[in-house]
Amino acid sequence: MGDAKRVFDMMPVKDVVVWNMMIRGSCKEGNVDMGFHVFQQMRERSNVSWNIMIGGLAQSGRDVVALEVFKQMLDEGFELDDASLVTVLPVCARLGASELGSWIHSYADSRGLFQKFVQVGNSLLDFYHKCGDLEMAWRTFDKMPKKSVVSWNTMISGLAYNGQGKLGLEMFERMSVDPNDATFVGALACCAHTGMVPKGLELLFFMTEKYKIKPRLEHYGCMVDLLGRTGCVKEALELIKGMPMMPNAAIWGALLSACRVHGHLELAEHAVKKLIHLEPWNSGNYVLLSNIYAEQGKWDQVEKARVIMRGKCILKVPGQSTIQ
Repeated sequence: MGDAKRVFDMMPVKDVVVWNMMIRGSCKEGNVDMGFHVFQQMRERSNVSWNIMIGGLAQSGRDVVALEVFKQMLDEGFELDDASLVTVLPVCARLGASELGSWIHSYADSRGLFQKFVQVGNSLLDFYHKCGDLEMAWRTFDKMPKKSVVSWNTMISGLAYNGQGKLGLEMFERMSVDPNDATFVGALACCAHTGMVPKGLELLFFMTEKYKIKPRLEHYGCMVDLLGRTGCVKEALELIKGMPMMPNAAIWGALLSACRVHGHLELAEHAVKKLIHLEPWNSGNYVLLSNIYAEQGKWDQVEKARVIMRGKCILKVPGQSTIQ
């Protein structure tokens, strides 16, 4: 990116396309500060300039600044397009900016963007679900003139996210398009939230046999969560052992959580050791191991866990403590 910046600086004349390419390249390389600096130097901006900058800030976790730039875009009289709305709605959801999100919905309606672009409707669905406004999510979904598989997936996963797993599964049964792998992640999450083990196993079979979709880590994670929530921790471990790929920290974390809830301390010890192997830098895992040993009365092992933490110079996370 340094060479590109030098060439950019040497150019005597730069049109808005060149400026936008520089901003996009900087943000893509993770140098959002450089992109923002270039953006601020622009004398003339297009909608694309604003959209790139807002998206770059949002992707780097600077949601507050992204929203400030969006409001500046409005203040300067720029018309919002579909890309503008799709970029800023996730920011509104993360910040809980429900009033602004509702205003964007009205804007999209009045400009015909909601009716024309399915991705705008999908972003609104995601926004309402993350804000916990299920009524508006339903109303928005029903009014969408076109629905893609993403529309259905967003509704199913959103209902699971809001603890409405049964409604999510009903939505799955109503689908008017073929499901994809993301659909089954949402449907399995619905099963996990409702404790429907037979339905979850049926979906996993249905996914592989009818639609020839190979399960990913996310699908196995949902199944481990489902089995764990219902107390089937040994079955969850067997599922993990039979996975065709290496389980990640989320998989072992789901098993660990279930083991602790249901009192399977030896299995919890096994799970947390797997977590330590995957995340040796995570102090929380050592604290968990120490606490599990303490719950079993293995005080010599508690001390060994603390010695390991000290030897690795790992600090305890504030708010976490080993049982004394």
